[in-house]
Amino acid sequence: MKRLLAIVFIAALGGCSKPPAFEPLSGGNPRVGQQLLDRYGCAACHVIKGVTHERSQVGPSLKDIRERSFVGGMLPNSAANLEQWIMHPRAINPKSAMPELDVTRAEARDMTAYLYLP
Repeated sequence: MKRLLAIVFIAALGGCSKPPAFEPLSGGNPRVGQQLLDRYGCAACHVIKGVTHERSQVGPSLKDIRERSFVGGMLPNSAANLEQWIMHPRAINPKSAMPELDVTRAEARDMTAYLYLP
């Protein structure tokens, strides 16, 4: 009986909407990343699962960024490249509409961690 309750409890935790504290591809904290994406107003331009204002259509949807081949349409998709894009999109593509937001490397890592969640 105790084993069954433990299994039910673990299954229930899996259904929670709270992101995990660590994402292995980026090494960042998705919980913090979700808060940062909201604080920096990223959902004003992008559709991002679990972030307020999910109806934006200015920039591309970021719901499936983990599955894409490129970041910003230019860089091979990797956690390091997504971090670079988040920190300095105009250094990579000067014509990008994405603004420079003075995001730190640590913040970009956490934002990448959230965006890379399945």
